[in-house]
Amino acid sequence: MNYRPFLAELLGTFLLAFLVRLSLGAQFPVATPVLAAITLGLIVYILGSVSGAHVNPAVTIGLFTIGKIKALDALGYIIAQVIGAVLAGVAGTAMLGSALTATADSSMMIVLAEAIGAAIFLFGISAVVRKKVPDCMSGITVGTSLLLGVLAASTASAGILNPAVALALHSFTPAYIFGPIIGAVAGVWLYRAVAE
Repeated sequence: MNYRPFLAELLGTFLLAFLVRLSLGAQFPVATPVLAAITLGLIVYILGSVSGAHVNPAVTIGLFTIGKIKALDALGYIIAQVIGAVLAGVAGTAMLGSALTATADSSMMIVLAEAIGAAIFLFGISAVVRKKVPDCMSGITVGTSLLLGVLAASTASAGILNPAVALALHSFTPAYIFGPIIGAVAGVWLYRAVAE
């Protein structure tokens, strides 16, 4: 069994969640959505060839529904992502000296906002997965798609779009779990309907 893709997912999720956690708890010179987009783009370039750089359970589930990852691999990815998120939350608290106190709601408006943002995000990811984007532009495409999705969602939610990051931020509620998953599935299937 090749453990490298699972380790890549753990490390990638840790890095993304950890930097978002630090950004929200410290004075960073870059806005959190921009930092998340840059970080994810870099992770795609560094780890994309190892695991696909999902670093997000919603992405993994969305790609599973269109046959881009097998069931057991998807389960392993999600477990690795959750472990990475937990470690990021612990490390972030240790670095900042205090736990993040996030108040996360679970209204239908938040579910809708997270779903729409995730659909935008996965629309861009789908272009990369389907090789419609040159390899040299994959990280830029994915990072930009995340930024646009976060900005769209943040009008009515925290704009997390990632259940693993929500876990690291103590915002692990049904809205921040199911909203991104619903949107991810919608995004990959919408892209399939439009572009294939």
